[in-house]
Formats: sequence, structure tokens, C-alpha cells
Amino acid sequence: MTGRHAVVIGSGIGGLTAAVALHRRGWRVTVLERAPSVDPVGAGIGLAPNAQRALDTIGLGDDIRALAAWQGAGGMRTPSGRWVARLDAAAAAERFGGPLVLLHRATLVDRIASRLPTGTIRTGTPAELVDPGVPGGAPAVVGTPGGELRADLVVGADGIHSAVRRVLFPRHPGPRYAGLTAWRFVAPAPELPFAPHETWGRGTLWGSHPMKDGRVYAYAAARAPEGAYAPDEHAELLRRFGDWHHPVPALLDAAAGLPVLRHDVHHMTTPLPAFHRGRTVLLGDAAHAMAPTLAQGGNQAVEDGVVLAFHAAPDADPGAALAAYTADRLPRTTAVVRRAARVAALVSLDGRAAVALRTGLMSVTARLMPGAVLRGFDGIADWRPPRHTYAAGAQDNPQHRRHM
Repeated sequence: MTGRHAVVIGSGIGGLTAAVALHRRGWRVTVLERAPSVDPVGAGIGLAPNAQRALDTIGLGDDIRALAAWQGAGGMRTPSGRWVARLDAAAAAERFGGPLVLLHRATLVDRIASRLPTGTIRTGTPAELVDPGVPGGAPAVVGTPGGELRADLVVGADGIHSAVRRVLFPRHPGPRYAGLTAWRFVAPAPELPFAPHETWGRGTLWGSHPMKDGRVYAYAAARAPEGAYAPDEHAELLRRFGDWHHPVPALLDAAAGLPVLRHDVHHMTTPLPAFHRGRTVLLGDAAHAMAPTLAQGGNQAVEDGVVLAFHAAPDADPGAALAAYTADRLPRTTAVVRRAARVAALVSLDGRAAVALRTGLMSVTARLMPGAVLRGFDGIADWRPPRHTYAAGAQDNPQHRRHM
């Protein structure tokens, strides 16, 4: 193993994927996490074929597919329960080279972290970027309570409100409020069966998706003033969604007393000028925060991690490697951020006439052009990682190609 040292700030999905990919590439890696553990704040996460292929390159794709629920037929509904559009899971898998799978974020994080050597992750360790370093010159410097660390590479994976990003690009406006607040929870499945669905109302949205362990991942969104939290978020969900179609009321009943997460949605529709400066690079929400309306935030972070490691060989010129990473990732993620923002704008419509027109157009489009919804994910879910990413990578194994 090389002595070259990479420091990853943040132990979310993107940061851990980058850490594993860099470790497999030959880097000595340290992950610094402010929280006392790497248990993520979150509920479920859907992994589209693009992210699964990225995980295949670090030998994790089959593990994740074995732990996840493969999403079956479902579609889009109105609050009364009327189907607006049906989605064919087999057609989606055929089009994009594999199924959408769903699992708990904690499971995904645990499996990725398990591929790192003992002692790689330092929890309870807040970190700040002191100096981004100079390619071919001075190392990057990261400050911690235990002293400064010098690194050949620093990965800023510290989330939407990234402090590393502010150091690298202090004049960038950063993320802005998307006009929506979102809730997430995991609850026991109701007695009556249901198909996976996403339901759009007037400035509101609800999704229900079964998980492999018998529970259901539910999420919701609604127009709201920024920072307008409720004293009881479960009661707030009941007020907004309690009279919607099955399984929404049943899931809300099952969620009584369980944690309900709420957060305002922020996105970066103004892209950064680059994803790197010096020896420091950004990925995930720190680089391209996006609305969750395409369910691609975590997926794009996974892509970031493996593409970074592809370019950043330990013996590569760091300036050229990080410039190549930016060239690969900035245009792609900017396009995904903007697509997600357009969908968020559609979700935000709350006038009766506008909502009726939106529903009618979606219904007619689904009936006359049944593949239109799937085509909206062309260029996203069909992405493939750089070939021969790692000498020991899984992507050249025929067993993995059968899955994808």
C-alpha cells in the first residue's frame, strides 16, 4: 500500500463510498465524522441502476441487492386514489439495465463502512479545512481537536451546508430553499396490501414503498415557509394527509410514537465553478445538493465516490486528477440538479386549475406514450462507471453483469 494519505470529512454515503474506493485504489484513508457514530439520520433510500453499477466496482453491488427490496409495479396517484400513471418495473429494468432497489440508509452505510480497515473512521471528530493545499506542492491541512492532519488529498463530503465548500468557494451563494419541506419515516406494513406509489396533491406529495424487512418507507413533502416546523410532526402529517387513499392513513396510524424526520429541502441550482481547488475536492450534497424529487441525491454521491477514485490514482498528478473529476462530474450533476428542480416546481403547484391541468397532462401522456415517464430518467439511471475502474473491481465479473 502507498503512503499517500487521503482525509475524508464526513461519513455519509458519498464520503464512505469515496473512502472505500480510494482504499481499494491504494490510498491510506482517514474518515473524520463530527457525530459520535456513523449511524445516519434518515430512513429509506432507493438505489437506481446507476448507483448499483457504481457499487459493483467496489464489490458491494451484490451485497446491497441481497439486502434490498426490488421495487415492483407501481405508479402515480391522486389523493383520492385514482391512478394517473402506472410504471412497469420489468420495462424499467430492461431500459436501464437493472431494477430499482430500496433499503434502509443505516443498512447501506453499515455495509459500505464494513469494507474499511479498522480504525479508518474517527467518530466524534469535528474537522475543518485549514488549507486546501497545492497540487505538486504543499499538502492540504485539516484541523481537528487532536491536532492538524496533513493530507495528499482531502475529500469534502460534509453535506448540504458544507464548511469545506465555503472555504473553497466563499463567494458562491450555496444552496437555497426549494420551497418544500419533507418528512420521512419507517413504519410496519399495514394489513391490507398496496402497490408502491407516489401521490401528488395540491402542493403536496406522498410516497409509500415496501422494504424487504416487512416495513414501509414513507415520505411526504409540502409547500411551507422555510423553517416552519410543527410541535408534533406526526400530528402535522395527519392534518395534511390523514384523509388520503390507502395506505396513507394506515401508515400514519402505524407511525404513532415512531420517529418522524422533517427537513426543509435546499438545492444548489447555481452550480459551483469547479468541484475542486488545490488538493481538496467536493462530492455529494457538498458539491451539488439537489431536491429529492428524482431520488438521485445519494445515487449521485455514490457515483462521485467511484469516479473520484478512478481519476485519483495514488501516483497521479493531483491537479490533473481532480480537474478530470470536475470535468466528469460537474456537467452531469448540474443537469440532474436542474431536472430535480423542475420536478419540484411541478410538485409545488397548488392552484386548483394548475393541479388539474398537471394531472390531466400526466394522465394523457401516460396513456398515449406509456414510456414517457421512464424516458425522463434517460441519461440518469442508465449511467455506467468508467470501465476497468479497479484491478479487483466487480464490474468485469459475468455474475454481476447478469444482475445489471
